Amino acid sequence: MRKPIANRPATILLTALAPVSWGTTYAVTTEFLPADRPLFTGMMRALPAGLVLLGLARVLPRGVWWGKAAVLGALNIGAFFPLLFLSAYRLPGGMAAVVGSVGPLIVVGLSAVLLGQRPTARSVLTGLVAAFGVSLVVLRAAGALDAVGVLAALAATASMSAGTVLTKRWGRPEGVGPLALTAWQLTAGGLLIAPLALLVEGAPPALDGRAVGGYLYLALANTAVAYWLWFRGIGRLTATQVTFLGPLSPLTAAVVGWAALGQTLTPVQVAGMALAFGATVAGQLGVRPPTRPPFGPAGREHRKAPTDLVLETPRR
Repeated sequence: MRKPIANRPATILLTALAPVSWGTTYAVTTEFLPADRPLFTGMMRALPAGLVLLGLARVLPRGVWWGKAAVLGALNIGAFFPLLFLSAYRLPGGMAAVVGSVGPLIVVGLSAVLLGQRPTARSVLTGLVAAFGVSLVVLRAAGALDAVGVLAALAATASMSAGTVLTKRWGRPEGVGPLALTAWQLTAGGLLIAPLALLVEGAPPALDGRAVGGYLYLALANTAVAYWLWFRGIGRLTATQVTFLGPLSPLTAAVVGWAALGQTLTPVQVAGMALAFGATVAGQLGVRPPTRPPFGPAGREHRKAPTDLVLETPRR
């Protein structure tokens, strides 16, 4: 019997490159980009990347997929980016990352409702361990918590989690690959952020060579390639497996801070990294099949050709 694509370690490892890339965002932003321009930075990450991928895919949405692409683009990009930056600016230390680390638990709950994937005690416990491990890595001395910042971090996490589950539920139109799906979402999200950035932050800032290089990296490697790998992984793995790769992002940020920015790692942080990484590995194992078809009555719309195989979780 042919080995399912979703069980191949290469699929998990390629998908994991997305959160690893996102873990470099903080260092690139602080070292290369203009300060206090989170919306402009979000737009520069999303819109150029989306347009480049759209030019490569050369496929536009059809029918109901105009609306679905807009919803997914808003959840995964358009709402997520501004909320994430807002929380990072208003919360102390790594609190935004700690709040974000509850994403796997949100996805476990949404997967039960939308995908029929029953939650297990193991997945809940693994999610709690991941969040605890991340908190050990990123939390610093206590500071005053900002209610708006906390709400923004929770909303960002919920937005990305819902986008991940809906991406899995809706699949892709027949004959459309992950490259086009990624292009639609990045373009829609970037177009959503653009007027907000102009309204709130004003005209774009003057950019020097370092800033141009930083934005090129964010748009191409950090966004275009990383989100293509992420959405490709959602199609081939369960939503729970994908979201448990998320803790790799703050872990990468900690390693980059230590290796490139001269930051120190305490024994407690190293222990937290081990816990979070262990939870990430455990999140790839023992996934329970769904109790109903993952795409509902409209599932026929998302069947793929043999050359673009996407693993459907077996039905009982």
